[in-house]
Parts: sequence; structure tokens; C-alpha cells
Amino acid sequence: MKLQEWRPSMHKQTKACDISSRVKNAVWERDGHACIICGSHEAMPNAHYIPRSHGGLGVEENIVTLCVNCHNAYDNSHLRSWYRKKIHDYLQSQYPSWDEDKLIYQKYHF
Repeated sequence: MKLQEWRPSMHKQTKACDISSRVKNAVWERDGHACIICGSHEAMPNAHYIPRSHGGLGVEENIVTLCVNCHNAYDNSHLRSWYRKKIHDYLQSQYPSWDEDKLIYQKYHF
């Protein structure tokens, strides 16, 4: 086996929480090619509402487009609860049957 042929298999949770290019494109279109908080077009569709570290899935209903400044403030500032509420309200407005519980990786489905 050649070294370059070997690739470690991605853990199921890691794969489920990753954001595919299809999801990024759909979110980019949904969000009008701009940060949903400040409107900057210097933004990317890569912010999880429910963080990956908490099992947040890489699905359209859990991803939003944020600029670097808003994404950093959402992840690292004392204003996190304000940003979280804004993102929550935005996602709920986009998906009438939006349910936070369905955005978390479940190892076992009962």
C-alpha cells in the first residue's frame, strides 16, 4: 500500500457535522451572498448555530453566512447570546418547522 493511498476514515460524527459544498452553496444563496447580521458581502456560509463541538450538524438549517467580525464575535465575545438570538430568529423565519433538537448529531436514534 502506498502512503498516499491510505486515508483515515472520517468518524461518523465528524462527517455529519462537516459542511458540504452543496450545503455551503445553498446557504450562500439563501442568505443573499452576505452576512446575515451586518450585511457585509465579505462573508462565508460556515457558521454553525449549534456548534460542532456540541454535535451541531452541517445542514442548511444549522448553518448561516457570517463575516469574519460577526463570526468571531459570535464565537468569542460577551455578546454571544445576542448573536445567538439573531441567528435563531433568522433560521426560524427561513424554516417554519425549524427545530433545534433536529440539528444535533444523534449516535443512536430511538
